[in-house]
Amino acid sequence: MRLDKFLSQQLEISRAIALRELRAKRVTVDGEIIRDGAFKLSVDSQVEYEGNLLQQQRGPRYFMLNKPVGYVCSTDDPDHPTVLYFLEEPTAHKLHAAGRLDIDTTGLVLMTDDGQWSHRVTSPRHHCEKTYLVTLSAPLAAGAAEQFAQGIQLHGEKNLTKPATLEEVSDTQVRVTISEGRYHQVKRMFAAIGNHVDALHRERIGDIVLDAELAPGEYRPLTEEEIASVGVPH
Repeated sequence: MRLDKFLSQQLEISRAIALRELRAKRVTVDGEIIRDGAFKLSVDSQVEYEGNLLQQQRGPRYFMLNKPVGYVCSTDDPDHPTVLYFLEEPTAHKLHAAGRLDIDTTGLVLMTDDGQWSHRVTSPRHHCEKTYLVTLSAPLAAGAAEQFAQGIQLHGEKNLTKPATLEEVSDTQVRVTISEGRYHQVKRMFAAIGNHVDALHRERIGDIVLDAELAPGEYRPLTEEEIASVGVPH
């Protein structure tokens, strides 16, 4: 993390004021005065302000990210950029996505280094609902909502999907809520009823709704309420 961002968070001041404090030689990193706001901190850096040690955050971390098209949710991929590119956090490589999105799917991704918490998001046993805004290539057929509510027979699978809700937004745009996480499930559900998904955007996981203030590629920490909501029965 950049030193000026770290100071801004720790001291609850603007970055401009943080830079002023740096120029005034009030900040040391590992015992040396640092005046450059772009100085990169390591996880082990010891930062002091006017002789007082500022602690870097330890323990579990939880973020929401508005994922853009073209990025994968794995932490390392030789062929495509990953969502870790957007996370300006110490040891960002230790974070992982709790519920991945395909490279061409946008919207809410939860990033954490808490394995038990992410398991509650992704485990079928917890039935964590996920809502998607779906753009279709053809107008929605009559009776589609009833088909989704009864369960869809996916190609190559024995069991019907669990009941899903489908809300029509326009002729070619719908909002779908599912409680499973089968491979490419939403796209395959629409393929099974003779339609094609042109764009897929995740808006909600459980009680956590994508922050409307986040532009594609932006992220923020989850609130205590959002963190605690995962695993709570719905």
